[in-house]
Amino acid sequence: MNVPKTQLKSGFTLIELIVVLAIIALMLSIATPRYFHSIDRAKESTLRQNLSIMRETIDQFHGDIGRYPNSLDELVERKYIRSLPIDPLTESSNSWQITAPDNSEFGAVLDIHSGSEAKASDGSFYNSW
Repeated sequence: MNVPKTQLKSGFTLIELIVVLAIIALMLSIATPRYFHSIDRAKESTLRQNLSIMRETIDQFHGDIGRYPNSLDELVERKYIRSLPIDPLTESSNSWQITAPDNSEFGAVLDIHSGSEAKASDGSFYNSW
C-alpha cells in the first residue's frame, strides 16, 4: 500500500534521542574532569608567575632604595608595579602573606607568599611557595 506524502511525518524516534543524549553524557563525563584540572594548572602557573614578578620587584626596590618596602602598596606608589597582582587561588590582592626581614629598620616586606592554605597538585602547600 502506498502512503501519500502528506501523511509521512519526519522526525526522530525516542530511541534515537536517547542514544544521542547518552553519547553527549559520555563525552561530558570524559571532558569535565580534564577541564577542571586544566583550570587548577592555570591557577598554579599564574601564582608562580605572580610570585616571581613580586619577588623580583621587591629585590629591585631593595637594590634601588637600600631597604625593603614598608608595604606592598609602596611598590605601587613608587611605580615599581602598576597594581598589586591578584592571588589566583584566593581571588584577592589583599590576601598575600608577607615575610618581614629580621631587622625592621630595613623595611617590612622581605618575601611574599600566597594566602591560600590549599594543597598544590604536587602535594605542597601554596603558602609555602
